[in-house]
Amino acid sequence: MNAPILHNVPSHMMSGAWRVAVVGAGGTGSAVLPSLARLHHAMLELGHPGGIECTVYDDDRVSPTNVGRQGFYPNDVGQYKAALIVNRINMLMGTNWEARTARVNSGSNLHAADLVIGCVDTRAARRAILQSLTYGRGYYLDCGNDADTGQVILGHAPGVGAGRLPHVGDLFPELVDPRGDAADETPSCSMADALRKQSLVINQAIAVQAFNLLWTMFRTGCVPFSGFFVNLKTGRTSPVPLDPSAWARFGFEVPKPAAMKKARKSPKTSAAL
Repeated sequence: MNAPILHNVPSHMMSGAWRVAVVGAGGTGSAVLPSLARLHHAMLELGHPGGIECTVYDDDRVSPTNVGRQGFYPNDVGQYKAALIVNRINMLMGTNWEARTARVNSGSNLHAADLVIGCVDTRAARRAILQSLTYGRGYYLDCGNDADTGQVILGHAPGVGAGRLPHVGDLFPELVDPRGDAADETPSCSMADALRKQSLVINQAIAVQAFNLLWTMFRTGCVPFSGFFVNLKTGRTSPVPLDPSAWARFGFEVPKPAAMKKARKSPKTSAAL
């Protein structure tokens, strides 16, 4: 039987700024980003030399149905979500974060990031993130949810070789299969309609677990868990151990050393976010 593993955060993330890309500034993204700003401030206060350098991707505008359910207000309606949140954080926290009013696709430049946080609501968007990370060397933190359940899964980009932590697509292939999106694309015509479909609390609950995971990584220098499941109906939060035996229950087998040697090497070139 495989034993639980100890995974240390790369030394360059402890000695220099974390290059972070957040994909999606809607329900979960608008909850994650203020927490990420607080983490940045705490890191600097505790002596980290760079804190967080963040780029946010989202091409959507704030609609009336987003107000109250996401991190937006009536006066925000019509504005681009990514630019709005980033400008607000920069003004309040003195950061120099960037907003990209664009969708991520297979050609997007995410592979230079130390950490990509996916806050998307479709399987096609998750797939696009993973495709953009084909040559990535950092982490991919997936934050996803249904009406009142969700998951936070931390793994490595597909380009990482030996010692790679499984990403959300390794553990749950159905979550990156765009064919499953058809049943989820019915739009909400009012906030009341949206609230009947989804808990008002689920996005914040997912964001809290993601925040705690990143805070623990910074404070201890180690990855404590592969992720968490959240179920608001039962009131339970269940961790996914950093354990190959636990991953095997989801159908993921850690590659054998011989197989790792045959893995495609990633290019050495990288570009800034």
